[in-house]
Amino acid sequence: MLTELLERPFLTMGARVKWIDVRPRNNRRRAVSGISLDVRHDRRGEYFLITQDPQTTVDLVVLDVQAEDRHLLLLSRNGQEKHRFLLGHDERHWFVAAIPENTPVSRVRDAKQALKPEAVLAREMALRFKKCDRRVNAAWIRQGEWFFVPAPQAVSKPVWVLRNEPLIRTQDGKPHLCEELYRFGGETVYVSRSSPAGLTQLEYGALSAHERRQQTWRTMRRNPKVFVRGRVRHPDHKTVVLCGWHEVFSNTEHLSAAMQSVAFLD
Repeated sequence: MLTELLERPFLTMGARVKWIDVRPRNNRRRAVSGISLDVRHDRRGEYFLITQDPQTTVDLVVLDVQAEDRHLLLLSRNGQEKHRFLLGHDERHWFVAAIPENTPVSRVRDAKQALKPEAVLAREMALRFKKCDRRVNAAWIRQGEWFFVPAPQAVSKPVWVLRNEPLIRTQDGKPHLCEELYRFGGETVYVSRSSPAGLTQLEYGALSAHERRQQTWRTMRRNPKVFVRGRVRHPDHKTVVLCGWHEVFSNTEHLSAAMQSVAFLD
């Protein structure tokens, strides 16, 4: 009966859902204590997969469903520990986005707002309410988890600009390919499979020689300022064209417990 009650909201927004009882692994999936969520494929197409640890009691509650918008808000509750996830359809595919725990929302609309970074929220104050959820408006252009905010004050030198440069939040994610990009600032970190968010110079220096040899390390910049211009391509999204420089902002999902190992790496 519980499974049927949970399945109904998914069907309402036009999605399929499956459950398996096995201890979730903490990888790219949106994973928290006792549960993980992912989008998978089978012969019928995409579906949501909820993996639950049989040794953990986790209650799942659908807080809100917006059928026309094809979104729902899911709450997972394990004792006093609570996490919220926005599940829905964006352009071509279903997605799962973890909501930061410091914004305990109860509606789909509020969950979307919670995923917007501060710079985007500030820009949308000049918009009409009905335009705030559009992928393209006067304040920004959105492609997946990235917001591109017009930056007419940005100044670049030809030597700074990189062409066909990938924009990526995790080292194993699908990159957004930018026609022109330049970056500055941020923190130098050492990234490996065991440290996807990167180790600082101090943390990396504290490792033993043996620990360093156990992994393949890549030097990257964490949370740099990034500006892009021209076409931005991604296999899961429609290509966007940015006329003039735009500053890049990630959504706030990386602030949630489910994505604690994720950082803006470039």
